[in-house]
Amino acid sequence: MSGLTIGQLAKAAEVHIETIRYYERRGLIPKAPRRMSGYRQFSQEDVRRIRFIKHAKALGFTLEEVAELLVLKREPASTCGDIIEKIETKLIDIDGKLGSLQRMKTTLVALKKACKTPEASSKDCPILESLDADDGKTRG
Repeated sequence: MSGLTIGQLAKAAEVHIETIRYYERRGLIPKAPRRMSGYRQFSQEDVRRIRFIKHAKALGFTLEEVAELLVLKREPASTCGDIIEKIETKLIDIDGKLGSLQRMKTTLVALKKACKTPEASSKDCPILESLDADDGKTRG
């Protein structure tokens, strides 16, 4: 098959055209050569690369981290151990986020329990009072 237009690439990779342009600007996919007509010509490798980016993002990797993974993927001297290091770093990041989310949940549950009269006026709501506290901390 000859080169793909940006629309065909977007459809094949299941992304928006603007996503492709953004990835191109960020250097995540190479600048596509242009046909005589001026249209950019993308390849099946571009489809694979965009799918790789999508999968990595779905696992929580940032675009900067995806760029590092792409470098490791291309670098002949890189090893599976190099990739494991990236995953270990991401797992630590995820554990931190999970801890933060658990603290948020605990605080929200406590705030919900603080409201003894749900039908009371919002100006007397202990939840709003707690959120408006000067110390920046919610009471729970």
